[in-house]
Amino acid sequence: MSTPTLEQVNAALATVNDPEIKRPITDLGMVESVEVDDAGVVHVTVLLTVAGCPMKDTINRDVSAAVGGVAGVTGVDLQLGVMTAEQRSGLQELLRGGQAQREIPFAQPGSLTKVFAIASGKGGVGKSSVTVNLALAMAKQGLRVGIVDADIYGHSVPAMLGVADSRPTQVDDLIMPVPTASGVSVISIGMLKPRRDQVVAWRGPMLDRALVQMLADVYWGDLDVLLLDLPPGTGDVAISLGQHLPGAEVVVVTTPQEAAAEVAERAGTMASMMHQRVVGVVENMSYLACPHCAETGTEHRLEIFGSGGGDRVAATLSARFGYDVPVLGQVPLDISLREGGDAGKPIVDSDPTAPGATVLTEIATKLAGRGRGLAGMQLGLTPTSKF
Repeated sequence: MSTPTLEQVNAALATVNDPEIKRPITDLGMVESVEVDDAGVVHVTVLLTVAGCPMKDTINRDVSAAVGGVAGVTGVDLQLGVMTAEQRSGLQELLRGGQAQREIPFAQPGSLTKVFAIASGKGGVGKSSVTVNLALAMAKQGLRVGIVDADIYGHSVPAMLGVADSRPTQVDDLIMPVPTASGVSVISIGMLKPRRDQVVAWRGPMLDRALVQMLADVYWGDLDVLLLDLPPGTGDVAISLGQHLPGAEVVVVTTPQEAAAEVAERAGTMASMMHQRVVGVVENMSYLACPHCAETGTEHRLEIFGSGGGDRVAATLSARFGYDVPVLGQVPLDISLREGGDAGKPIVDSDPTAPGATVLTEIATKLAGRGRGLAGMQLGLTPTSKF
């Protein structure tokens, strides 16, 4: 068997992506040296971005598998080093595209990323569950998806994705989002705290700074969809979002009951005040399928929280805005939906045929298939002076 060439080994290394940055390690300057000895053993040195990189085991496994699969390779001697400050600075400049300061990429006129803000008038309506499951359903459709857990005080998204104890890697002042097993990347203020049980007690300016940091200082790469899990209500974060991401489209989550529907209308109205388009309403906890009737093959819905809330919100917002705000779907009460959130395994992954998973997947398909409208988008036009 012939000895593999350097070209063959380098081609194999080019197929290995950094698990956080999601670009080939060869493009990122992470491969310091490659040698092939006469016995067919490949000696590779790969530089981690920072010491103690949480993804080093993944890099080790992927590099060993890629190089070991080259014809003629009899062994892989992989050494892991760490980038110098100068090398990290070069990587940071590469990721920023040569820009001196990081901008919010999704706010730029040429951005093709669809941004959906998931909002609610009040807490307890399952907004975070809807966000997480929509993200995973879109990822299963082949889209590159990111989540910003912008619910600063009630950040529950990491736990629902099973990454509550994970911490993002930081390359100087550039932060890498935490990857998940489903392929969705996520960042949350909960990941930036020194301790998981630490309380966040911030007011307006700090909340705005935190949102900007999660949007601008995080390297998101080339996303198809970005979902933001907003805090309930019409407070500082909703205002900041409207200022920093005027092109974001808003999905309002409510439950069927009258009290939830009334405050959900306010959340939608707030989005319109910030010149954002409300693209639909999700009615969560819509009904419970009667287990006794299911055994006999009939369908009987137990409307535990009443009925009509989603339709009311959609009708009110449609009349108020002058365009159609549809009900995107009615998500039933489902034990596996709650269990999946508690276990860090959302229902669209853990039980994809469950009624709740089916409805959430249908909603994700509707949102992912939406075309980009001009409402709220910055067109990059500069007015000229009058003659």
